[in-house]
Amino acid sequence: MKATGTRGTGPHAPLPPSAAGAGSPRTPDRSGRAVSERTRSRGGPAAEAGGGFWDALDATERAALRDAGRTRNHQPKAPLCYQGDDSDHIIIIESGWAKVTSAGEDGRVVVLAVRGPGDLVCESAVLGRRERSATVQALDRVRALTVPAARFTAFLDAHPRVWLLVSGTFVRRLDDADRRLQAHVSAQGARRLAILLTRLAELSARHAPPEPGGAIAIAPPLSQEELGSWMDASRETVARALATLRREGLVSTGWRRITVTDPPGLRAYARTPPD
Repeated sequence: MKATGTRGTGPHAPLPPSAAGAGSPRTPDRSGRAVSERTRSRGGPAAEAGGGFWDALDATERAALRDAGRTRNHQPKAPLCYQGDDSDHIIIIESGWAKVTSAGEDGRVVVLAVRGPGDLVCESAVLGRRERSATVQALDRVRALTVPAARFTAFLDAHPRVWLLVSGTFVRRLDDADRRLQAHVSAQGARRLAILLTRLAELSARHAPPEPGGAIAIAPPLSQEELGSWMDASRETVARALATLRREGLVSTGWRRITVTDPPGLRAYARTPPD
């Protein structure tokens, strides 16, 4: 991996609107600090209910993290961290998309999730003091803030509220894993893909507004093979499922491009009980 890095330029260094939390309504918490309305979900502050972990931080917390790390650029397919490596840093994605994968003993690589602007990645091994359990790899050009593990834990100790954000991130990702397992048990083929695309459309809409007619372009540039890995199906199964969804008028497709043309219809299709 070749990653070019420049020292962070302080709290005023730009982030994309989705990662910077632009436009988010803000209200004071009990300590008088401004907190995004997006953080007021069940179980405390929500690190990823809106624009991601970064969006839930206040200006002081963002400045402290920038001072603790540095910004790097990662080319498509470059790993941000490797499965099995010792834990020495965390990453916050500023722009671009990455996939989370895990390789089994048989060498088979499975896509577990995607992460985008504002998301915290490579963090669980650092906080759990163990080897990394997954690889995070750039899907397109990724700009990210890298913070050494010791500095990140020191930051958390100095800003105890952020521990809740990190804990909330863990909980939501466990919930996502449960939903994936439920989809694998309850759905097949086109319906299983519809469930996945519905989730990806919701994620994509957080970072870019829908088109005038309501269509949502899936932001993470995933191939059919990667979609198949995520939904535990072959590339051929994904191709057939996409053809079915196109015939239903629910999606349109191109090379590494899927647009959900009818989001309500796709949600309804995903919820249709199996025959």
